[in-house]
Amino acid sequence: MMQHQVAPSKGARKNRKRVGRGDAAGQGSTAGRGMKGQKSRSGGGVRPGFQGGQLALIKSLPMIRGFTARSHKDYQLVNLERLARLPDGIDITPQVLADAGLIDSADRPIKILGMGEIDGARMVAAHAFSGSARRKIEAAGGTVRQVD
Repeated sequence: MMQHQVAPSKGARKNRKRVGRGDAAGQGSTAGRGMKGQKSRSGGGVRPGFQGGQLALIKSLPMIRGFTARSHKDYQLVNLERLARLPDGIDITPQVLADAGLIDSADRPIKILGMGEIDGARMVAAHAFSGSARRKIEAAGGTVRQVD
């Protein structure tokens, strides 16, 4: 078989319907748009989501975007530079952070982030640590304790 011999299957290709070309053509006068009305006019029709003047569904829904995964944990974030302001010689626990005003509540999970430097050997207890925070605390001679 040669390239010039290839043809589509019988009935696979169909001529488009030419509307508005006179009554004898089968789709004359109204051209399949019915009688009068907004949808019969040139450029007429309604925008997507229009419900005939009734309050549209999209407008009646609250403006919520995205979603929150079920496994998402909402951590209270504390940077190392803020831990450095606490007095030396005390263990840094969630209760100490709450008393110092660095977090809102000792009951919610806490994550220590690595922005800034920490000096002196400190024991820091929190629910989670960033990699850089863990390295900086241990490099200063401190210890990291993960709270459950």
